[in-house]
Amino acid sequence: MVYEELTKAIIGCAIEVHKELGPGLLESAYEECLSYELSKSGYKIGRQIPVPIIYKDIKLECGYRIDLLVEDKVIIE
Repeated sequence: MVYEELTKAIIGCAIEVHKELGPGLLESAYEECLSYELSKSGYKIGRQIPVPIIYKDIKLECGYRIDLLVEDKVIIE
């Protein structure tokens, strides 16, 4: 799938979540609902994926976490 098509679908799902929930909730609520919408649409989703950080000779296993990874191509934060 071309990135443009994928990102258009992701934005559509995000708008759907926003229309249903509105503003002001915790990020975790939007993440859960967006994950549901994307999965329902048939996309492969990864959530809270650890990203190691390399500092000099030290590898820190969980320096960051990716909120959502869609189709192993698009990171959503």
